[in-house]
Amino acid sequence: MNTPVTMYFDVTCPFAWVTSRWLKEVEKVRDIDLSYSPMSLAVLNEGREELPASYRGAMEAAWGPALVAAALQLQEPGKVDAYYTAAGTRIHDSGAGHRQGDGAYDDVIAEALEEAGADPSYLGYAHRRGDVEGSVEKELRSFQARAMEKVGNDVGTPVVELGGQAFFGPVITRVPKGEDAGAIFDAAVTLGSYDHFFELKRSRTEDPDATR
Repeated sequence: MNTPVTMYFDVTCPFAWVTSRWLKEVEKVRDIDLSYSPMSLAVLNEGREELPASYRGAMEAAWGPALVAAALQLQEPGKVDAYYTAAGTRIHDSGAGHRQGDGAYDDVIAEALEEAGADPSYLGYAHRRGDVEGSVEKELRSFQARAMEKVGNDVGTPVVELGGQAFFGPVITRVPKGEDAGAIFDAAVTLGSYDHFFELKRSRTEDPDATR
């Protein structure tokens, strides 16, 4: 029987991106039913004035891709995976880079929607926040809350749910391939299924890079 796997992602998060590509490799060697659901670093970090100005600018930029992901999740969930893959590839692997400020990813979103076969009008959701017609901000906040309910409020993205058990991570900096990907998945399932397992961590010495 296929193991249901749901990954909660923020399009702009490099750690989530590497984890998401690992799960794509797992699909090739394990029987899993993989789906993606949006969460939001912008919501998670809202109101944190102690953060550096550059990071606050990055969070402002992150609203756009996340709001569009939420709109797709609500209206055409079958296209979320393709949208995330297209947008993530551009941001993390193809040189688009991480940006700052409202609307910074509009070109990436437009290209990702086209590649995913979604209507270009979804781009409009990137600029609808608050209590305005057509906003999906409330729903994005609900997706974020759902992810946090599963793992607690002191973590970020990614959140991965394996067969009903959820945890933050795994945080990896390279994408394991083939049986290596499967073995790590098996270990994650084993640890995640133990009710009294909470954390396994060491200091990170390198940045995430899905291209290596």
